[in-house]
Amino acid sequence: MIDNIVHGFMTILNPFTLLLMVSGILLGIFMGSIPGMTATMTVAVLLSFTFTMDPTNGMMLLLGIYGGAVYSGSIPAVLIRTPGTPSAAATIFDGYPLSQKGEAGRAIRISTVASFVGGIISVLGLMFFSPVIADAALQFRSPEFFALAFFGLTIIASVSGDSLTKGMMSGLLGMLVATIGIDPITGFQRFTFGVPELLTGIQFIAVMIGLFGIAEGLKSYSEGIDRDGKKVDQEIEGVVPSLADLKSIAPVSVLSGIGGVIIGAIPGAGGDIAAFITYNEATRWIKDATPSFGEGNIRGIAAAESGNNASTGGALIPTLTLGIPGDSVSAILIGALAVHDIQPGPALYQDQTGLLYEIFMGFLLIYVFILIFGLLGAHYWVRLINVRESLLWPAIFVLCVIGAIALRGNVFDAWVMLGAGAIGYVLRLRGYPLAPMVLGLILAPIAEENLRRSLSLSGGSLDIFYQSPIALIILLLSAGTLILPVFRKVSPELSDIMN
Repeated sequence: MIDNIVHGFMTILNPFTLLLMVSGILLGIFMGSIPGMTATMTVAVLLSFTFTMDPTNGMMLLLGIYGGAVYSGSIPAVLIRTPGTPSAAATIFDGYPLSQKGEAGRAIRISTVASFVGGIISVLGLMFFSPVIADAALQFRSPEFFALAFFGLTIIASVSGDSLTKGMMSGLLGMLVATIGIDPITGFQRFTFGVPELLTGIQFIAVMIGLFGIAEGLKSYSEGIDRDGKKVDQEIEGVVPSLADLKSIAPVSVLSGIGGVIIGAIPGAGGDIAAFITYNEATRWIKDATPSFGEGNIRGIAAAESGNNASTGGALIPTLTLGIPGDSVSAILIGALAVHDIQPGPALYQDQTGLLYEIFMGFLLIYVFILIFGLLGAHYWVRLINVRESLLWPAIFVLCVIGAIALRGNVFDAWVMLGAGAIGYVLRLRGYPLAPMVLGLILAPIAEENLRRSLSLSGGSLDIFYQSPIALIILLLSAGTLILPVFRKVSPELSDIMN
């Protein structure tokens, strides 16, 4: 193995390979920071450029875009409360409050370091444990996927803010919107109202851009653009986070990275589920959170970003070991390899060992470059907040429209985004949290489809859920997640009664 690692590392140090890698990272960072311009979209557009390259160079370009885009989605999440990519939505909870306190630079640096830690852990997991993790991930069937989605929905209790009732209503609204389109089991139309564009459902990325981007802009306009005293001075001194911050985020970054790899290895799970679950686990197990999660806690940023970026290497585990794509980007990567008559799967570890370790070492180096570019670029990204809001928000609105239309080349998605922005603005005025709505929109289709498929397989019996050890364990964890907040609230009251 040592020989393969050395050979792989020496191969990717070729100047042209490094140039492609760096170009991919910078392009990914740029595209990922634009709301709606996802890693999948960017990789798909540039896939054809790799057809004439050798497999190593082509993979380095695409993996650079992949890693850079997943990382940079946190930048607008911190600065303007609009995630650049779906998996960066959880970063808003603590990233944007830090920005409001004048610590956007600190938030981006924490995000960068946590992304690096999660990415490195994912590559190490890919390199040393991929066959084992892939075998475990293949055990997930409909009952296990339902349990995982249900576990994700229980996070609504953690992101509802001061009012659990409003959080639940927001989550239910998102779940209701997710039912629009073709029924995944029967094929019947649901709530389409004769509109052809609704047959494929509501694009959750368009809704997310509207809820966070457009709604935030409308809120700024309603409060008065460029009003005196509204702008927050940002502290942008230094490049590396303080030693105290690094010590604070180290444990949660490592644990969230491990969790992100495992979740990312489950085909179809993705970085958004990984980020929300790792963030939720951090809020549940860290007792001494000061400030509280949701108010600018750096460990919240670290948990979300480490889990998010760790899912990239996790998604490559079933891709390379079994030929089963872990997410949409890895599906495109399978196509990139297929052009060169290379079929991912067990034979890849025997017939293409050299290429395999070049991918491992290249992806490792990509996250090193992301760390460097992220820390050095934080000064420049933070300065965007200092641009006059009368100039900044129109530009953001234009980017939001472009991002929404670019999803499917459909103007209808732009109208969906604008409608979601108006709804998000009203919800914010009434004190309803928006994060639960996004969670419901993302996870409800997964939960519904796999619940109904499981019941179809079992003839309507719920036995199928507790007969699966994995599903049973996840459902028990879900129950604990729901009961624990109630127990914490009731236990002090019981103590007072007993005393």
